[in-house]
Amino acid sequence: MKVLHVVGARPNLMKVAPLIESMAAEAAAQRRSIEQILVHTGQHYSPELSKLLFDELGLPKPDINLNVGSGSHGAQTGRVMIAFEEVLKEQRPDLMLVVGDVNSTIACALDAAKMGIPIVHVEAGLRSFDRSMPEEINRILTDQISDWLFTTEKSARDNLLREGIEDRRIHFVGNVMIDTLLKHRDAAVLRGTHRRLGLVDKAYGVVTLHRPSNVDDPCGLRSIVSLLVKVSHDLPLLWPLHPRTKSQLERSGLNTSLSRSNITLVDPLGYLDFICCTANARMVLTDSGGVQEETTILGVPCITMRDNTERPVTVTHGTNVLAGTHPDAIWQAFKNHPHAAQSIPMTPKFWDGKAAERIAKILLN
Repeated sequence: MKVLHVVGARPNLMKVAPLIESMAAEAAAQRRSIEQILVHTGQHYSPELSKLLFDELGLPKPDINLNVGSGSHGAQTGRVMIAFEEVLKEQRPDLMLVVGDVNSTIACALDAAKMGIPIVHVEAGLRSFDRSMPEEINRILTDQISDWLFTTEKSARDNLLREGIEDRRIHFVGNVMIDTLLKHRDAAVLRGTHRRLGLVDKAYGVVTLHRPSNVDDPCGLRSIVSLLVKVSHDLPLLWPLHPRTKSQLERSGLNTSLSRSNITLVDPLGYLDFICCTANARMVLTDSGGVQEETTILGVPCITMRDNTERPVTVTHGTNVLAGTHPDAIWQAFKNHPHAAQSIPMTPKFWDGKAAERIAKILLN
């Protein structure tokens, strides 16, 4: 059995790591032969961070790197499709597995569908119901052409059934990214990364910001930065800067106001260092879907600076508050967060570190 795993951006690596490990273990248990090939499209690729991630997660280096680079959504998707088609022609896998909702996910799924290669979509069925988000289009289209759809939460199945997906193709298995988090949590928490940055346990907040809707509009970005500066007077903030955000801050001339705040700006952190800083924080302000999930398991109050979320279970069962993007609403969420006094989340079903095992058993059987 030959399986092609596709990753396109950094979060995809945290999702694929437990899948590769679990599929190898399940094949060994069944005394079956399995060949797993890791393809990195290079949609978002930092050599230093990627090497660090491979080392931290115990992943093999990619067997194939397409090096497509950044660009507009159309250009990037097209380049991935052209390059990946040649990979499929050469490799002829029995299964092609994609995760998440980046441009590489839909590009590679389209190639496989046109060549009659069965498609596995891990993290299927998530919906923000906001089609202005490119990721929402990627999610919907990938689900429509996938043969196996593995979901992280119960609402995802309802979304898929409503869109006409047959029930037999849908499998509720849990969250593979949480598999990775639980495996590395104890080691990460003890690293002391936040202390090396001059921060005190539970006496600071963490910020992540990268969505185009938040960072590409200079007026919107200026409003959010002003709000974060205001928050930092009450709670010191650590802000690992996404390259896109860093570029926009420089272009908008906002670095000056940040330099007068109580915000520590750093380059992107490795996975274990970021989990350490998140786990030891009092609060997180983010626009990332993955961070909403991680804070739910870590029990850290989270404020999502978006008008919608494709991960509603983090609100109903976790520590996440959906605040929107207006500074006043974010400030109110910061001052009145319901989990700020006692962060005890109710763990979503199947977020138990065994999602990848469930997927491996279904696919190999």
